Amino acid sequence: MAVYNQAHVACKCHGVSGSCSLKTCWLQLADFRQVGEFLKEKYDSAAAMQIGRKVFIRYGKLELKDKRFNNPTPEDMVYIDPSPDYCLRNETTGSLGTHGRYCNKTSEGMDGCELMCCGRGYDQFKTYKHERCHCKFHWCCYVKCKRCSTLVDQFVCK
Repeated sequence: MAVYNQAHVACKCHGVSGSCSLKTCWLQLADFRQVGEFLKEKYDSAAAMQIGRKVFIRYGKLELKDKRFNNPTPEDMVYIDPSPDYCLRNETTGSLGTHGRYCNKTSEGMDGCELMCCGRGYDQFKTYKHERCHCKFHWCCYVKCKRCSTLVDQFVCK
């Protein structure tokens, strides 16, 4: 429903020389990034729920785990089971964890060492990066390059 609510009506005119003698309209989904950001916002503010322990009712009713929060609206996201911890290796969920993964020390995004390493820290080491360089096109039909090596810092999650 959340994705459907992000949709909007789009229309196109048809006719001779730009006249709008026939108009076709359809429901168009919002931009993928916009939908993703919307769902991420809903996920981050999702309400933790539990199944109530009513004695006379066969199945319990969903209720807030923490009564200090407001009840969720029909537009809110809720969950019963917490998300798995993807920082740690878990065969059941298929998570490989983040131990040993390369990270970017200067990034504040998902690839940044602070976030990716889940607060465990990271190790730094130097390694040589080999790449093609000083490439030249030769007549006819081939490119000749040299191989350059540079010493770079690498960071890997503990």
